[in-house]
Amino acid sequence: MSLDKSLKSKSSLVRTRNVLKRAERIEKLKFEDRWVEGQCALGLPKVRVEKISIGKKKKKKKEEDSDD
Repeated sequence: MSLDKSLKSKSSLVRTRNVLKRAERIEKLKFEDRWVEGQCALGLPKVRVEKISIGKKKKKKKEEDSDD
């Protein structure tokens, strides 16, 4: 049974996924020079998924403080 479109949260597409697809894992292994050409695509080694943390915006200083 599928979830209604109105019940899906908008932020679900923004989050990082914990599990990569096989093609994404191979691409990441190639980037890290851990992939051997001709290697079997089954039983791939684990690949770390880096989570990007969104920092808080810095508050602007009040103009009164800078004038003093």
